[in-house]
Order: sequence, then C-alpha cells, then structure tokens
Amino acid sequence: NLQERTKTYHINVSHVCTFLPKNAAGFEIGKQLIRLAGSVGANCRAISRAKSDADFINKVAIVIEETDESLYWLEIINETDLIENKKELLISLIKEGNELTAIFVSIHKNRNIKLKAVNS
Repeated sequence: NLQERTKTYHINVSHVCTFLPKNAAGFEIGKQLIRLAGSVGANCRAISRAKSDADFINKVAIVIEETDESLYWLEIINETDLIENKKELLISLIKEGNELTAIFVSIHKNRNIKLKAVNS
C-alpha cells in the first residue's frame, strides 16, 4: 500500500531528523526534510482523489519531485556525517526514497502511455 508506505517514510524521516545537530544547519535541513517527506505522503493520498487524468499525472509528478528532493537532503546528511549514530536508519531511508521514486516514475510513465493511447 503506497499510502501506508509514504506515511511510514514521513514518520521515519521525522524520527531521523530528531538526531540532527541542534544548530542552524541541523534545524534548516530538518525543517526542509520533514516538510518534503510530509508532502510525499500527503500528495500520495491525494492521488487517489484525482479529479482527472491530468490531475492524477500532476499529483504523481509532485510526489516524484518531493521524494527526489528529500533524497538530496538525506544524501547531504549522510555525506556530511551530520548523524553518526543512526547510519543504518539513514541508509534505509535513502533506499526507501529511491524505491518510492522508482515506483512513482513508473506509475507516471504508465499513465502517460495509457493516456496517449486513449487520445490517439
């Protein structure tokens, strides 16, 4: 279930952000990352309520963009060693973010192919 999976992603990202340093970098990265992961979950939920094919495609595109951006920040945290004692959790979140991105890219491509076939 993608809705549950993206919700869990948001929860786990929020959890890992509690281990960021309590300084300007930690606060800014944490704030941005939590916002992005929340958008992934919320927009995944919104996909099921899309009003049209175009709305569906747009919502999936937003999820792809937000997941990819959250991956950027997770990679920054990993590569700068901002969180040393939670490396396993960080690596698992990066893996999950990559898997979610791949799933939503596939959904986006498949819906575009179906839409073009219908309109041809």
